[in-house]
Amino acid sequence: MPNTARLALASGLQLSYVEQGEESGPAVLLLPGPTDSWRSYKPVLDRLPPWTRAIAVSPRGHGESDKPDDGYTIVDLAGDVVEVLDALGIGRAVLVGHSGSCLVARRVALDHPERVAGLVLEAAPTSLRADPALEEFMNSVVLTLVDPIDPDFARSFVTDLSSERVAPEFVDTLVEDILEVPARVWLAIFSELMTYDDTAELTSVGVPTLLIWGDDDPLVSREKQDCLVDRLPTAELIVYPTIGHTPRWEEPQRFSDDLSAFVERVASAP
Repeated sequence: MPNTARLALASGLQLSYVEQGEESGPAVLLLPGPTDSWRSYKPVLDRLPPWTRAIAVSPRGHGESDKPDDGYTIVDLAGDVVEVLDALGIGRAVLVGHSGSCLVARRVALDHPERVAGLVLEAAPTSLRADPALEEFMNSVVLTLVDPIDPDFARSFVTDLSSERVAPEFVDTLVEDILEVPARVWLAIFSELMTYDDTAELTSVGVPTLLIWGDDDPLVSREKQDCLVDRLPTAELIVYPTIGHTPRWEEPQRFSDDLSAFVERVASAP
């Protein structure tokens, strides 16, 4: 695993990231979901073939990245993605998102289609606007959070959304990352997720799209996947049986293989 570095964006923001593989290979930018850092992609990075140029980045407010007071809308986060590509000299990349960061990846594809070679969306929602479960989570959890974040809460947040397939030491890493996210960032991000909705625009996404979803996902339903398949013109869905909200943690080899095959297919397309 390469060492973590900090990437300076044109905005002045600095984000923590890692990069591996061949610089001339097809670029793959891995975007963690809310409260996760780039380290949440470590099981994938460990298994990706060296011919890919893989970059995993911690979003603003997460991990060792800068934590400004504001700038946590989907549009803001999508703008950071474009600046990451600019800073690394990457013209086009396959964007990989998980959960809430799928909305960020889609926003980039909608606003800057020339920068996106393809989308891989893991446990992607349609929209979470007015979602009853998210509203309950906001009211009962997010609005009660204070700094420092309680380690017991952080651990339960990870274990409730994963399974015994996830190695205990990796769970420890995920918990450490959650503790790095200030309570104000939790509030800003989940408030945005409660209002953002791009579903009416999705028919305009013209890049190849792969949806990966576990059929034991307690947060994102099969109905949402079917809706995305209907709305995204080129989307295909891969279902992981008996897997929860984060397939790459429970089946990292299969996820890496599916991702690699998709990148190879996109890179070889005319």
